[in-house]
Amino acid sequence: MKLPTTLLTALLLVGCQDQATGDSGGTGTGTTSPAASSPSQGAGQNPPGTASPAASGGNDGRLAYDENTISVVNRTQGGVVFVTRFDQVGGGSLYGGSPLGPDAPPGGLEVPSGTGSGFLIDAQGEIVTNYHVIQGASNLRVRLHQNEQEYEASVVGTAPDYDLALIRARALPAGVRPLTLGDSGVLRVGEKAIALGAPFGLEFTVTQGIVSAVNRVVPTGVNYIPQNSVQTDASINPGNSGGPLVNSRGEVIGVNTQILSPAGAASGVGQSAGVGFAIPVNVVKALLPRLRAGETITVPRIGVVSIPLQALTPSAREALDLPASGILVQSVEPGTPAAAAGLRGGERTQRFADAAIRLGGDIITALDGQEVSTVQDLQSVLIGKQPGDEVTVTVRRGGQTVTRELTLTASSQGRGEQGTPPPVPGS
Repeated sequence: MKLPTTLLTALLLVGCQDQATGDSGGTGTGTTSPAASSPSQGAGQNPPGTASPAASGGNDGRLAYDENTISVVNRTQGGVVFVTRFDQVGGGSLYGGSPLGPDAPPGGLEVPSGTGSGFLIDAQGEIVTNYHVIQGASNLRVRLHQNEQEYEASVVGTAPDYDLALIRARALPAGVRPLTLGDSGVLRVGEKAIALGAPFGLEFTVTQGIVSAVNRVVPTGVNYIPQNSVQTDASINPGNSGGPLVNSRGEVIGVNTQILSPAGAASGVGQSAGVGFAIPVNVVKALLPRLRAGETITVPRIGVVSIPLQALTPSAREALDLPASGILVQSVEPGTPAAAAGLRGGERTQRFADAAIRLGGDIITALDGQEVSTVQDLQSVLIGKQPGDEVTVTVRRGGQTVTRELTLTASSQGRGEQGTPPPVPGS
């Protein structure tokens, strides 16, 4: 089920927290204490709500549910990393000088520009995080739990449309503790969810809640393509981006990425409202081989420039004899799957005072059996596909329904399918 449009306008990316405000906020989050860092004997052996030694007075009287949380935190915090992004600033021209002054180095200076979270997936320093945590960085450094040393890191592969990135830290100490990737396909609403990260720059903070919904469709990535996510009420705030969401077994079930922030829509600063979203870990596992290969992964494309018919006014659709929904193909790019399958673009141009539209082309109504009305709908179907996959496209052509098989290719521009703005606004 998709979120209502009125709510989606309040969806803010949990961005990297600026260093200047890194010590602000954080209300409602809890950091682990020294007491929580001591291993608990037998923790997590009983399901939540069942009797345990803790319930009968052992282990300082903590309940089995508490013992499980403490045990999970102890096992997973060593695999959580704190990511600092550095940007190059103040580089002057040959004659213009630098805003940093006459003594500034020619290339400018690297300054910390934001922070985020991530987690180790192997002992060689591979780290999963959000793409928006590392986007545009000139340099990256990471820190480990209970370790003040900073380690240089570099980008290995990225998936901007999925808001995922794989980075690698260099010269990590022996004995690092990578996290175990779970299975987001078997999640059930109501099970425990623990978020680890650095909200507002508060390093290695832990919050806890439940899985509030599965398969929640929200716009994700640089192109805001609707795709499935895990919804949780575990507190997530700016700086949690890229950190793991784990279950009661300490397995990663998602990568924390976004929050629904009605207050943030007005203030411009996201604040947790108890509705957070994580990229399902199964998406990470599916993309991991390509990320490790150094790819920049984008949504596969079919190769059309199009207009969503619902963007036109009813009077415009009636005047042009167009249906209420579907995607009107304006042109088909040569050498693309759409061209190979014989999809057709517009044959004649209808001009208006402020725009023009090409008529006579195919109207795409479904992709792989799923109805589509917008370019985002197309991309939402394609987000789960890979280059080489075959999909069935259904089109209206001259009053008849036609189906074609397409073999997908990678997007060369990283934008999926191209759409055009409404050609006849207000008509």
